[in-house]
Amino acid sequence: MAPDAAIAEDMTEEERIILSSVDKFIEQDVRPYAHDLEAKDEYPTEIADKLAELGLMGATIGEEYGGLGLSARTYSKIVSKVASCWMSVSGIFNSHLIAAAAVERFGTEEQKQTWLPKMAAGEMRGGIALTEPDCGTDLQAVRTTAKKDGNKYVLTGNKMWITNCVQGNFLAVLAKTDPEADPRHKGMSLIMVEKDAGYKTSKLEKLGYKGIDTGEIVFDDTRVPTMNLIGPDEGRGLQQILAGLELGRINVAARGVGVAQAALDDAVAYALDRKTFGKPIAEHQAIQIKLADMATRVEAARLLVDSAAKAYDAGLRCDMEAGMAKLFATEAALENAIEAMRIHGAYGYSKEYNVERYFRDAPLLCIGEGTNELQRIIIARQLAERAGS
Repeated sequence: MAPDAAIAEDMTEEERIILSSVDKFIEQDVRPYAHDLEAKDEYPTEIADKLAELGLMGATIGEEYGGLGLSARTYSKIVSKVASCWMSVSGIFNSHLIAAAAVERFGTEEQKQTWLPKMAAGEMRGGIALTEPDCGTDLQAVRTTAKKDGNKYVLTGNKMWITNCVQGNFLAVLAKTDPEADPRHKGMSLIMVEKDAGYKTSKLEKLGYKGIDTGEIVFDDTRVPTMNLIGPDEGRGLQQILAGLELGRINVAARGVGVAQAALDDAVAYALDRKTFGKPIAEHQAIQIKLADMATRVEAARLLVDSAAKAYDAGLRCDMEAGMAKLFATEAALENAIEAMRIHGAYGYSKEYNVERYFRDAPLLCIGEGTNELQRIIIARQLAERAGS
């Protein structure tokens, strides 16, 4: 079943060409190696290099800076396709592109000209450093500081659960440039820190989302030029990163579509092959009900993601739409993963099949880029705000 079947007729010719290239990349360069690399928790270096060759490290970066300049709609379809094969690969370019979006939206022209072409080419590869040991959803509670010392910022602190920090060579770091500011967000800034500045990283062990490097970072008097402050002024970091998280949540929602689709596809294939009581289990009503619910979740999730991406592309505020897409699509991935495991029975619990990987990967989607509990709060607040306006 094609991941974009529901909206295939709405695609442009450019989208068809790009998505066809992504399909070939997945079948030739990802699918044959995903199972073994995931089992070994080994970083897919050759796959990451191929992403750069295809231009996907610059997927949403403007063409004037060497990127592909893709719309969020096209980008979300790419992410769904990649995640339907191996979700970890989508994380390599997602975190990277959130950082790039912050530079492109808020950086000075000099910063854009300096960093974006390197990011688009994959010469600079990295992500965003937000979360800390005691700070996740409440970003205003970050403790990492960036103190001015002449023409340098001196960074001190720890970050946790940071994607691309081990294999990558830069991070957009959220730090406090004025710890005494009130309100707190006015004392927060986003600073570009390249790895040669001297921060330490270590890889974390995870239940799922294997292969991709997720790690801890220690900044111990790490010094970077003050010109690495993203944008012309301090105190704008939280707003800059929250704007980028709209695209991040669309990405995570698209991953949810991909995982939900993969679980459905594997469940259908198994249900047609496995026989009990003299017939394929796909002919048993109990299994049919599960498959119908799984398929409905996939299509509903895909349409929500497309709606959020359309709003993003139109330049509209879309935190509610992105929140809805993220909430529904990631829960769909988790529910479909569980149902696929049940349909597979004991085989779903075996590492021989990919179903157990979906079961381990899907829960992360309900947590990352803001928990689904937070998404519900965002949605409710936006409903009240829009009703009152």
